[in-house]
Parts: sequence; structure tokens; C-alpha cells
Amino acid sequence: MIFTYNKEHVGDVLMVIVADGQGVKLAAERKGNVARIYRLDNGETVAWNIFQVSNLFNITERGQVFLTDEEISILNQELSQAGFEPELVNDLSPKFVVGEIVKMVAHPDSDHLNICQVKVAADKVVQIIAGAPNAKVGLKTIVALPGAMMPKGNLIFPGELRGEKSFGMMCSPRELQLPNAPQKRGIIELASSEVVGTAFDPTKHWQG
Repeated sequence: MIFTYNKEHVGDVLMVIVADGQGVKLAAERKGNVARIYRLDNGETVAWNIFQVSNLFNITERGQVFLTDEEISILNQELSQAGFEPELVNDLSPKFVVGEIVKMVAHPDSDHLNICQVKVAADKVVQIIAGAPNAKVGLKTIVALPGAMMPKGNLIFPGELRGEKSFGMMCSPRELQLPNAPQKRGIIELASSEVVGTAFDPTKHWQG
């Protein structure tokens, strides 16, 4: 679930992205200050727009924002009062973390992609399809997990690449818009001493 807010360019609207629209046709249903965006093919909710959100609480950040449990509760009350089923659940786990490639095999339907098994927590390994030329077993890098918003606004959701499932993205310095990022292709390379699962900290993880 991704919360985004940009009052200057969009207006006083909190956008709550809950699923990947996958390019299918969408429709909107608005009741009061709440609009539900859903897929026409199956009715699945992909986003909520909360209008005049500053009447509910103040948001000072721009772009991707992170809300408190109390603010999520207020939003669910707003959904309920508008006649929708409240369904927002807060997730404060970091979406950019240190990951380690623990296994890598060539993609069977590509000459440059690899299927990587990436450890993103002490007890969690996810599959990520990557084309980075410097990807190798044992490399530690920064992983954007589902629910992340990249600096340019791209949203990370589970997906497929040439028939293989992928649950995140290993990031290059340029994709993270780090200062003095090299323009060549390749994911960020971290010291082997970095701890898997640690939240990404640009001041700690980049000395560009």
C-alpha cells in the first residue's frame, strides 16, 4: 500500500495505491470526498482518492508519505462514513532494504536477464528478475520491495518478466538518484559487512 500526496501539483488529495492496475481499464466510484478506483474486468480496488484530506489531518511531506496508525484509522472512518468498506491496513516496514543475492540462474527466455534469489531479511528470500551486468551470488545491494515508490515515481509491485515472477527490484545508484551516481548500468554494490534487512540509508550506504 502506497500513500502519495502532492498538494501543489495534484491538489489536496491523498492517493492510496493498494494494487497494480496491470494496464487494464479502470473506473471510479465517488461518494463524498472518497473515490474508489477499480478494475473493470474483476472489480478489484486498485486505489483510493481521499479529497480534502487536510480537513482530516495535516500532511507536510510530498511524494510518498507514511502515516501513523491513528491516521489510518481516521481514513478508514472516512471510507466507512462515505459508504465504503474500510480496508486500509498500515504497513510501516521499510521498503528499501539491504539484500544479498544467494542464488542466481540465467533466465531461460532471455540472453541478459537472471533469476535471482535475494535474501531481504533473516528469514525471507524473494525472487527478483534482474539484468544488471554486475549481479552475482554474494553481492549485497539495495532492494526495493513491493510497496516502494522510486524517486521518479515508479511503483514497485509483484510482477512477471518473460514468464518468471519477480517480487521487487535491485537498485542502481542512478535509480535511487544518489549524488554523483555513475551513468553506467549496474546495481549498487555494498560492503560485505552490511546486514541484510537493514533499512536503506543514503548517508550510510553511499559514498559517491
